[in-house]
Amino acid sequence: MLRKNMAKGEKHLWYDFLRTYPVRFLRQKVLGKYIADFYCAEAKLVIELDGSGHYTEEGKQHDEERTAFLEEYGLTVIRIPNTEIHKNFRGVCEYIDYLVEQSLSQLR
Repeated sequence: MLRKNMAKGEKHLWYDFLRTYPVRFLRQKVLGKYIADFYCAEAKLVIELDGSGHYTEEGKQHDEERTAFLEEYGLTVIRIPNTEIHKNFRGVCEYIDYLVEQSLSQLR
């Protein structure tokens, strides 16, 4: 289900990095029966921010199913803990930069 309100970490990543990123990212993108937190079609990249619910057995299983589904379409899925956004925002941004660059260089 699409959410009107973003979590704190999502807001920070979106407004302070991805919204004006040189390669277009979309937020809350419907991909099949799933909704990606952030999606970059050009780099074939899905970014998921994981809160505490993702670390339960049920949450882990759902994430594995979602990742397998998205990977079948040639997408790379990365999972970033919400805590990492708050503790190491610069490092998260550098990691995303690296992944986008790697993906684009392989696709060209």
